[in-house]
Amino acid sequence: MEKKNLAVIFGGKSSEHEISRVSAAYVISRISKEKYNIFTIGITKQGKWFLYSGDTEAIKDGSWENDVNNKSAFISPDSSVKGMVVMSDGKCEVIPLDVIFPVMHGKNGEDGTIQGLFEMSGIPYVGCGVLASADCMDKVTANIIFASLGIDQAKFTWCYASDFKKSPEKCMEEVEKTLAYPIFVKPANAGSSVGISKANDRTELEKAVEVASKEDSRILFEETVIGKEVECAVLGNDEPFASTVGEIAPASEFYDYDAKYNNANSLLFIPARIEEELIEKVRENAVKAYHAVGCAGLSRVDFFVTEDKRVMLNEINTLPGFTSISMYPKLMEKSGINGYELVEKLIELAFERA
Repeated sequence: MEKKNLAVIFGGKSSEHEISRVSAAYVISRISKEKYNIFTIGITKQGKWFLYSGDTEAIKDGSWENDVNNKSAFISPDSSVKGMVVMSDGKCEVIPLDVIFPVMHGKNGEDGTIQGLFEMSGIPYVGCGVLASADCMDKVTANIIFASLGIDQAKFTWCYASDFKKSPEKCMEEVEKTLAYPIFVKPANAGSSVGISKANDRTELEKAVEVASKEDSRILFEETVIGKEVECAVLGNDEPFASTVGEIAPASEFYDYDAKYNNANSLLFIPARIEEELIEKVRENAVKAYHAVGCAGLSRVDFFVTEDKRVMLNEINTLPGFTSISMYPKLMEKSGINGYELVEKLIELAFERA
């Protein structure tokens, strides 16, 4: 059987650049070398694209950028090319691509931006399309969609950062009319809990908006929900499969960036420590939310489960982490799909969707 050409893209101009590198190493190490010729494209934090052909381990620590054999490269938006343009010694070479596996988290990676390029190129790619990626990445838009569909979630409101800057007192009064303290303040677009703060009073609320404004132009305010943080991995296109449910016991007050990736005291429980009927309800609601925004390929759907047994949607991550501590691959493995099978299935789903 003739091998297919597969490009893995990682990095990017995102606050989750470093996590993307670790996830990419996981994915690359689990792609079948018998089925695919693997081409690795790294994007620096400055937005420079390179074809990297060195050791996968160098991707994790970022030293891949210093490889002397790196060549400038990019995906052509011209659908007649259907490939990657590589530039070296003043010459251009086109390498045809059969499929693209983006392993990019956050802005420019899972917000529909790069998916738009893939659509223009005509090359099949792993994961959600433009609209689903954009909707799920934007917490304000996602909350409005879920609210319109009657999906249970935290009470929320939002404002533009520019309006807050012009009239902070007025904006804070509007927020306080809707929500009681403590209030979670989030940038509409950011991943891995970057820019999120918990405000216990007006002084902290104003500071939290300042933090969130560094990440995005729209600010989301949500009520504090007391309950277990649980996650469900969803895999598939038209008929998705929902994994068992995992539970997060964060090392800090909430599951922020440090608690996710740096603090060894954060604990994961698979399956979650909730009743079987609630696990099934989470799985059912995960698929419902997945369908509601048109997800494809994969997503991790996050919920709160309260003491009075409410299952409340938190958010959908369309390109979840693939690190050694990431919930998505762990949940799939617990459901009987190991890392190698998972990566192969994701590639198959990309072809199926195309």
